[in-house]
Amino acid sequence: MAGTYEQAEANNQALWDEIAPVHFRAYPEVDILREGGIVLDQLEMDALAPVEGKTLLHLQCHIGTDTLSWARLGATVTGVDFSGQSIRYARMLQEELELEATFVEASVYDLPKALEGEFDFVYTSRGVLCWLRDLNAWAQVIALFLKPGGIFYIMETHPILNALEETQPGELGFVHPYFHRPEPAKWDDDDPDYADSSYVSQHPSYEWDWTISDILTALLKAGLTIESFSEHDRLFWKRFPSMEPCAKRWYHHPNYTGKLPLLFALTARKASER
Repeated sequence: MAGTYEQAEANNQALWDEIAPVHFRAYPEVDILREGGIVLDQLEMDALAPVEGKTLLHLQCHIGTDTLSWARLGATVTGVDFSGQSIRYARMLQEELELEATFVEASVYDLPKALEGEFDFVYTSRGVLCWLRDLNAWAQVIALFLKPGGIFYIMETHPILNALEETQPGELGFVHPYFHRPEPAKWDDDDPDYADSSYVSQHPSYEWDWTISDILTALLKAGLTIESFSEHDRLFWKRFPSMEPCAKRWYHHPNYTGKLPLLFALTARKASER
């Protein structure tokens, strides 16, 4: 099984290396940053405010658009990703924007070998959990890098969506298992990239599903205290064909508004030293 995990993760790394330049060209967030803006949602900024003068570690940062937004808000930021090409483009964007940031090429699991120090905040967001094979190890890394009293934050697709598909126009049905399985699901269809509809990746993806209880339990086992948990009926990407824009860069499903959670957000704190 270990070999399967290693093969899946190596393939995913190659996938993200492949699509990093695609996303650098296609992400609207890049242009927003170039225009002097911030690409974070108000939910995220309210949860961690104020960040000015604080240290922030961003796990699975991809090309660094969120990382550099936190930098623009005054945080001292470190972004981490296992894709060398993603880190390359993150550094290019940082230099172009003339923002202070450190970017580290490492997987979440290998990060203790590649980085030292503790941070006021550990942050991760938007499409990150499905790439993790070991949620307990992930949570342990979060706890390791938080200062005593530090805060972890995540905003992510609600896991219930992994079990659903649009079975007919406007109608959702349970098609996939909700509960975690050790073996990753392989996705190798010809669907276009989520950021560039003209591009179809050459590598399949291998993804793991995690339930809400899996996420909460991993953080609790790592010694963190859950301070807030919220669910929302909007999402940062068009998960189903019948979803419609409801705000700038946000989507909802008109048939399930107020009925189905599409997004969750969570904050957890590391205990202060006594």
